[in-house]
Amino acid sequence: MTGFWQPDGLPTRADQVDQVELKLVVPRTGSRSLGIDHDRGPARRIYFLDTPDLALYRLGVIIRFRDRAHRRDDAVVKLRPVVPGRVPGWLRHADCFRMEIDALPGHSVCSGALKKRLGRSAVSRAVAAGRPLIKLLSPRQRRLLLKYAPQVKLGDLTVFGPIHVRCQNVKLRGFDGGLTAERWRYPDGSDLVELSTRCPVDEAPAVAARISTALRAYGVVPADLQVTKTEIALGS
Repeated sequence: MTGFWQPDGLPTRADQVDQVELKLVVPRTGSRSLGIDHDRGPARRIYFLDTPDLALYRLGVIIRFRDRAHRRDDAVVKLRPVVPGRVPGWLRHADCFRMEIDALPGHSVCSGALKKRLGRSAVSRAVAAGRPLIKLLSPRQRRLLLKYAPQVKLGDLTVFGPIHVRCQNVKLRGFDGGLTAERWRYPDGSDLVELSTRCPVDEAPAVAARISTALRAYGVVPADLQVTKTEIALGS
């Protein structure tokens, strides 16, 4: 029994991916019962790059920039889905490349992310000056784009965002691991609240069951629509 996460939507073997991120979209009313104040917590702004017709997203490639106030920003190029055994060695063995399973109730997908640490306010300075965000990517990230999206011209990319994010840590009675709560507020005024935690793949069913039991004790149930934050940002 895995609670909110059905057994067929959870990985149970750690082949070439060691970690799973359990994600759960919840209604705002449910998040309030956990004591979450969505106007508090570290503020972040998220930007995506894609063509106007979302050619990268349709190819399973996501470019994301995170502006983290008073902390170092970062740029990520993500592949979703990715087949671990087909990732080339130069990418798979890179220190800044990580693969994990993203698991929502009912479905899971393997993703791979290549991250570059940026300086403080690097993203906001580039946006304010009108400089292309694509110039913040590393040579290895550009190489990834050339391999997985060779038909997309980087000069054709446009900015989606900003999406305003608040992030908090949540402690639950009955679950020692704790959760991360993120509220994403999109440019059209809509928002999404996601709870998440990471654990080893082979522990995912047990962790999912404990989280579900703990959340039910607070009266929290999943939202009707279980999608990733990026799907809302780029998929609609």
